[in-house]
Amino acid sequence: MRPGDRSIQRKSTNLSLDARLVAEAKNLDINISRVAEESIARAVGEEKARLWRIENRRSIEAWNDYVERSGRPLATNRQF
Repeated sequence: MRPGDRSIQRKSTNLSLDARLVAEAKNLDINISRVAEESIARAVGEEKARLWRIENRRSIEAWNDYVERSGRPLATNRQF
């Protein structure tokens, strides 16, 4: 799902924003809804990535320990 994709279903919502900031955005022809959607999508992606790292931390640490002890798998096959 891409922010701004017209094929996705939209949900109306209310936001409380700094009135001066909204006025300035309107004067600059900034689409506040799209900017908010893009920012929320970015925040959701960052939080999902953070949670994934927490969830997979033990596996990543185990793999890193293995590589530290044993070297990179297939390293002998590297040609560069």
